[in-house]
Amino acid sequence: MKMQWIKEQVENGNYQLKLHAVERASTRGIDPLEVKEALLNGEIIEDYPEDKRGHSCLVYGKTRIGKDIHVLCGMAYDILWIITVYEPDPEEWVNPKTRRVIK
Repeated sequence: MKMQWIKEQVENGNYQLKLHAVERASTRGIDPLEVKEALLNGEIIEDYPEDKRGHSCLVYGKTRIGKDIHVLCGMAYDILWIITVYEPDPEEWVNPKTRRVIK
């Protein structure tokens, strides 16, 4: 999955939020518009081509007000699926792009 493809899908409205993503966004105070903003200026920070549910990736992006957001994306039938969204937890992330190494 390429970031350019993800951005094109978002720009064309060819994406869907899974129920899990909608629920998580709501409980975490993330507006669906913020998800769109993060995807349009984001970058892939982790790629999961061998995911058993299909190719997926983790995108990091900022909202227009500077909120850091992670968006787990998948692809099925040429549609971009938003699987979950969250703000990176400092206990799990050194910075929004670098996962902490667990020893």
